[in-house]
Amino acid sequence: MIEVRLHGRGGQGAVTSAELIAVAAINQGKYAQAFPSFGPERRGAPVQAFVRVSEKPIRTREKIYFPDVVLVLDPSLPTIVKVTAGLKEDGLVILNSHKSERELREMLGGWSGRLAVVDATRIALEELGLPITNTTMLGAFLKATGLVDQRYLEEALEARFGRLAEKNKKAMARAIKETQIYQ
Repeated sequence: MIEVRLHGRGGQGAVTSAELIAVAAINQGKYAQAFPSFGPERRGAPVQAFVRVSEKPIRTREKIYFPDVVLVLDPSLPTIVKVTAGLKEDGLVILNSHKSERELREMLGGWSGRLAVVDATRIALEELGLPITNTTMLGAFLKATGLVDQRYLEEALEARFGRLAEKNKKAMARAIKETQIYQ
């Protein structure tokens, strides 16, 4: 089972991203669950969402404390939230940022593990006309993990966004090409 924690801000689509990953996995024949962590958050406040994907039925329903993957939609969050908290030693951090690998590792408190980076904000602005990075970050997620097949994620985007799906698929495809992976 692969467990993923998503960090975003209220209104950025972290919960939607978790749901889309789960739908794509289920449509691919895997087992999955997605759920948010809500408190008194408001638009713009830091939020978390979670997703599990497995080849076998998933029996646990608890919050994910030790994720395999952390996906960060907002580039400012690592400066205010310890996004690597509980991340497994061989875990993967996927960040939306234009900063260098060195700068990002410093910002992450010296994280020396796997890192995937894409300037999702720039891509979203160019492709969607809005700085909403959730579907762009799904492209980085696909490239870095291979957890679900792109075709199934595109189908999930079509079902969720209807006529807006094409722009979102284009942003996702660009992120797949532009994501840099550091070991």
